[in-house]
Amino acid sequence: MTEPLEGAVTGESLAESVRAVRSTEPLVQALTNTVTMNDVANCTLYWGALPVMADSPGDAAEMADLANALLLNTGQVPETKVEAMCEAGRRANERGIPVVLDPVGVGSTPTRQAVAERLLSELEFAVIKGNYGEISHLAGAEAEVKGVESVGEYDEIGETARALADATGATVVASGVEDIVADSESAVRVSAGHELMGEVVGTGCLLGTTVAVFCGALELECEGEGEGEGESEDEGTDGVEDDLTAALHAALAYGIAGERATDGEYEGPASYRISFLDSIAGFTPERAIEVDFEGRLERIV
Repeated sequence: MTEPLEGAVTGESLAESVRAVRSTEPLVQALTNTVTMNDVANCTLYWGALPVMADSPGDAAEMADLANALLLNTGQVPETKVEAMCEAGRRANERGIPVVLDPVGVGSTPTRQAVAERLLSELEFAVIKGNYGEISHLAGAEAEVKGVESVGEYDEIGETARALADATGATVVASGVEDIVADSESAVRVSAGHELMGEVVGTGCLLGTTVAVFCGALELECEGEGEGEGESEDEGTDGVEDDLTAALHAALAYGIAGERATDGEYEGPASYRISFLDSIAGFTPERAIEVDFEGRLERIV
């Protein structure tokens, strides 16, 4: 891992990522579940990206030919959607755009387990984002997933996330009360968010699309900077580091937006949800610069 605590994550660098999203307007294709589809689309739009929810065989691959990032969320896994995920993922891999996997509920049923295994065997992912139980299950560690919720204690989640990153080559985001962002070498605890986020259905899905948004924007920005230049000898390494930085910035921005949502008027989880989406829409580069980073990041592995 590069040194995120000393260089990659500052108010200025976070602001640059937020600014990059708004200036590049990445097209983010999401194959997600119908429970949260509308919020996923709005969250993508409110960050400053463009959402598209093409999830049918044929159309999904065609749209992946145009997208700047792809999110595969396994919250619902009918056979046609799984085929569409594979088609879109293969096309995204061919084009070299970032693909984010959100393995919702993996470990709770054999069907979801089989879908996750197929996706991981057939596709390459820039980021795998799941809750503590899902990430632990994919890593082969002891885990309990009840429906789509993580249950139990996960004292070694930092090492578990690092191990999954090492096994898959992806950056791993393990979401919980505190998020863990890991690559194959180390893991960072991200302390940002509010307890009410756990009272709203779908906040994990929204984190998934936030990661895809930031990955897509950083990919576009890097392409723009590299126009007319020769290929770098360590181009592959740079891509991995870009995904790590994008994931860290996404987790931080998302969590802080959740905190700032409590500044608005709300009476409970339902009205908090609206305030949260408004907070995402209002998360400007200027607000990112103002973030106090004290105690926000801790390297734990």
